[in-house]
Amino acid sequence: MSSSDRRLFLFSGLALLAGCGFAPVYAPGGGGDALMGRVRVAAPDSRAGFLLTREIETRLGRPSAPRYELRPVISVRAEAIAIDRSNVAARFNLIGTVRYTLADLQDETVVDSGEVTNFTGYSSFGTPVATQAAQRDAEARLMQMLADQMLTRLAAAAARRSR
Repeated sequence: MSSSDRRLFLFSGLALLAGCGFAPVYAPGGGGDALMGRVRVAAPDSRAGFLLTREIETRLGRPSAPRYELRPVISVRAEAIAIDRSNVAARFNLIGTVRYTLADLQDETVVDSGEVTNFTGYSSFGTPVATQAAQRDAEARLMQMLADQMLTRLAAAAARRSR
């Protein structure tokens, strides 16, 4: 396929996306734009909650006059996935779930709710300090992934509501 054929193929694909109502979520007027600077996260009660709140506020900003409150409930568990000959776990999966509700602060109605789940792994091979550092890093990566999933769903729901 020649390069001009590829460009034609690419541009026709983009034209199809534009024709079917495809619009960037974080563009002005998009679903993500409706959430920017308008969502307060309920006070975290754990390290995982703090990390999740930090990720959400990094993406949406810390609101000065919030319209919504996001109320996440986080559960995290470790699961051994690699065990050596002496029956010692050498690798773990950290599995996290966030059940969330987005409430309108004006009338306390639930605007959206859902659940996201993801996992990440870490090695426990090494010193206790290295294992603890790996576990904390895995927890931070997990909260970043869960925040991404949750915000994608919230932005899509906001885009549907704004139509």
